[in-house]
Amino acid sequence: MTQLGPFLVLIVVAAVALAALGGAVAWYNEEGRRIRRGLRRVLRGESHAEIIAHGRGRGAGFNFTSNTMAVAWDAGAWCLVYKMDELQGVELIVDGQVCARAYRGEPRRPLDMLGGAEKQVALRLVFDDPQYADFLLELWSAARPARRGPDANDAVQEGNRWLARVESVFRRKQGPVTRVRPPEPAPEPVREARAPAPPPVAEEPPPAPRAAPAAIPADGRQELPFDLDEEDEEDETLR
Repeated sequence: MTQLGPFLVLIVVAAVALAALGGAVAWYNEEGRRIRRGLRRVLRGESHAEIIAHGRGRGAGFNFTSNTMAVAWDAGAWCLVYKMDELQGVELIVDGQVCARAYRGEPRRPLDMLGGAEKQVALRLVFDDPQYADFLLELWSAARPARRGPDANDAVQEGNRWLARVESVFRRKQGPVTRVRPPEPAPEPVREARAPAPPPVAEEPPPAPRAAPAAIPADGRQELPFDLDEEDEEDETLR
């Protein structure tokens, strides 16, 4: 008995852990979450508006940042991405009849029915694509009602809300592209014109010192630099 108690506790803990793990896996693989993950993957961001056909594995979503929308099949395993301009219109089909519609460039045809549906409620998206021209979302069906999906009245209201949402997308106008001008270079500072500097003046050499006058003898006679007698002799010779 002493060994049986811890063994039973271990079994209970393991069962609780397995149940929690199974619940986490089921939560992660829930159809709506798988579709949202698929849309997020192809739109490269969160979908700002989305609609899911519960029990059918289909959904659609908008991303207004990238101006794109995507549709998903097989619970998000396969998706297609469209530009917002490629969406041409949407129709709300109730029991095989188009009860409301909104097309690009046309006035919206509002929903004029008050009650729900008896057989089927579907939303049809129309694209400017020759290969995949439309995408059908079955929101409710009497033949195979979804366990967690909306009833007939809620499905009609959800489809009507998406009509209004798509019409607002058609009225949306992209703003002008804002181009940032490069900053202009700063003006260079104006330099004042200055007169050219005069050439340097060569300094004159200082005058040579004058020779001191010869000393005059005491008798007042001053010797001449030549001899008068020699000059007289030369004059006589010339004569």
